[in-house]
Amino acid sequence: MQVIQPINYAPKAFRGLLRPLLLSDLNELWQLDLRCFLDGEAYERETFRYLLSNPNTIARQVRCVEYDEMSAFAIGVIEQDGVGHVTTVGVAPEYRRRGLARLMLHEIERSLTIRKISTARLEVRVNNIAAQRLYEQLGYVIVQRLGKYYANGDDGYLMVKSLDIED
Repeated sequence: MQVIQPINYAPKAFRGLLRPLLLSDLNELWQLDLRCFLDGEAYERETFRYLLSNPNTIARQVRCVEYDEMSAFAIGVIEQDGVGHVTTVGVAPEYRRRGLARLMLHEIERSLTIRKISTARLEVRVNNIAAQRLYEQLGYVIVQRLGKYYANGDDGYLMVKSLDIED
């Protein structure tokens, strides 16, 4: 006998809080990153410690109100050349397809423009079509293929976006 599971096509309701990502969130951030990036591309805990301690870092999180847990995060760094580098965006598997990655990117970009940064860049795996589509919808353009960019030998794309500076 075949069991048929009901499928809910409507997105589940989500209530969350957008807030800064702090050094005190390090352990929870690292654990979520390990869940988000199963392909060996998760950051080391000490890399997050460095990023969260850097005054040129913009780090945000969304916390699920119902469970008081980190649901999504994003980190951007203002590089020495004056370009904003979106270093990572992660969404917990159970909270995907709810617009959280888009929200995180908008928040990092908004924070960059407040600091008068006019260009943002990020890297994405060549075979990560879903992420590429999101980035393209947000105005990022592929400018370069990065051969063997990832630790496992996968190629990446460098994507860039011009930001509108706020007055």
